[in-house]
Amino acid sequence: MQYLDMHQWMPKDILLKADKMTMANSLEARTPLLDIRLMELAEKIPTKYLLNSKDSKYAFRKAAHRHLPEEWANRKKLGFPVPIKDWLREEQFYHQVREVFSTDFAAEFFDQDKILDLLDRNYQQEIDEQRKIWTVYSFLIWYKVYFVDETQEKHKVS
Repeated sequence: MQYLDMHQWMPKDILLKADKMTMANSLEARTPLLDIRLMELAEKIPTKYLLNSKDSKYAFRKAAHRHLPEEWANRKKLGFPVPIKDWLREEQFYHQVREVFSTDFAAEFFDQDKILDLLDRNYQQEIDEQRKIWTVYSFLIWYKVYFVDETQEKHKVS
């Protein structure tokens, strides 16, 4: 698994995405724990020290206990969560999403009454559907940028 992670998944997926996103926004990023010497060392660690029935990243956590506070060394893996739930409950962002959901082009793809109701009920904390809302919103913003705004720009130039 580690070999596949290091030679397939990381360079052809995760690192590629990180590279594209940072370059697209003129940012310099340092991906933690990817020093070549550290990777070479990690490849030599026997599997029984990497993963066992009690713990994931066993050797890594053992090393962390030497240098980090207990709550950090034992912390659950997080990844990079996006606080969508919080954003959709903030009035400013709620209104921004509602404005996009109310556009004419949104009605071309979705039942507008349903997506607005979904957004309103989520905002009022009657339901918890941030993933659906975020998916619809992401699609509509993509469509707006590449089709609505692009078309308007072409008409201005003509």
